Amino acid sequence: MKYLFINNHRFAFRVEKMCLVLGVSRSGYYGWRKRGISKREQSNRRLLVKIKESHKGSRETYGSPRITVELRAKGEICNKKRVARLMKANRIAAKTKRRFKITTNSKHNHLAAPNLVNQEFVADKPNQLWTSDITYLSSKEGWLYLSVVLDVFNRQIVGWAMSKRLTQELVIAALKQALNHRTPTQDMIFHSDQGSQYTSDKFRKLLDSHTILASNSGKGNCYDNAITESFFHTLKTELVYFENYQTRKEAKLSVFEYIEIFYNRQRRHSALDYKSPVDFLNESNYINNVSVKSG
Repeated sequence: MKYLFINNHRFAFRVEKMCLVLGVSRSGYYGWRKRGISKREQSNRRLLVKIKESHKGSRETYGSPRITVELRAKGEICNKKRVARLMKANRIAAKTKRRFKITTNSKHNHLAAPNLVNQEFVADKPNQLWTSDITYLSSKEGWLYLSVVLDVFNRQIVGWAMSKRLTQELVIAALKQALNHRTPTQDMIFHSDQGSQYTSDKFRKLLDSHTILASNSGKGNCYDNAITESFFHTLKTELVYFENYQTRKEAKLSVFEYIEIFYNRQRRHSALDYKSPVDFLNESNYINNVSVKSG
């Protein structure tokens, strides 16, 4: 493996230096080259090409577990340890992760709903439990706020909206988009934090008109809405932190493409047996159910 790494990088770095760093001799390396490449090494080279293709196709967001699943889905015979070794030797890794901060304002006089979820983010069918939250993105034109509605059953973003203003209209627009695509089950729960946008009279009336039960996190407890915050973490560490948006329009198009094309339909989710949200739903017993609207 070390000789293969040296051989692959011999035009970028001095062979003598790489041998010293990796703890092998130059004579050993040149002897390896003279003997020719073994069948195992040929197989590793071929697999490495596939790994790089899958890594690029994932927007450089996949680590070895998801890469392994992706390769197996394409008919490759490989295990996670081998994929991990090849990725490490060739410095292929998922994008660096960073933290983000929460934006909603809980300092208001609105009455919070009871916490009906209590950190148990489990749903055995679509449209049984939706969660929502707000985050922000920056552009050269200024801030842009994003509200999403997530279906816990298949982790799909079923509704989302963006605005340069942090108002109740933002979360209402996201919920209305979700309602245009999905029909809530009886007594469906909509869970969010205690932000003023979610506890406003107008938003609560929209929930009531669809017989949706409101649920609010405990005050200041980020774990009470961890599943939605986890999506924002994924969005930012896989996309936003690597962009430099010049305009709000550019940011909106970028987020649209990430959510609707990549995240919902392509990205493999570990909690969904490494299926994408849409594939998981399609393979469930609920795909022909009226709870998922056509169009």
